[in-house]
Amino acid sequence: MNLVITIISLLVAVEFLYIMYLETFATTSPNTAKTFNMSETDLQSKKIQTLLENQGVYNGLIAVGIIYSLFFTHNYHNSLLAIMIYIILVALYGSFSSGNKSIFFKQGTLAVIVAILLLIS
Repeated sequence: MNLVITIISLLVAVEFLYIMYLETFATTSPNTAKTFNMSETDLQSKKIQTLLENQGVYNGLIAVGIIYSLFFTHNYHNSLLAIMIYIILVALYGSFSSGNKSIFFKQGTLAVIVAILLLIS
């Protein structure tokens, strides 16, 4: 069970590193525009770029927190569960605030699976 939790948690971390990459390093790319349902013209705005870059830092820190919990703590269950619950709540908020229900499934599904596995293990 621990191996499954570790693998899926690492997938969540990779997902958040990718989001960080889009928001922080590829801010004006076509992939960023497609992912966030924005036009490439909108992404040229310095204000939008600054907001995305700041958000990217937070998403990167979520990934770092997952990796730290998995490999540098003796009992990672509690800290990992807290991070997964946070991700689930953020995915719910993003889904409802944007009106795009698919955000929850894209961003929250793996976190829900990890949370359930942590709770039953």
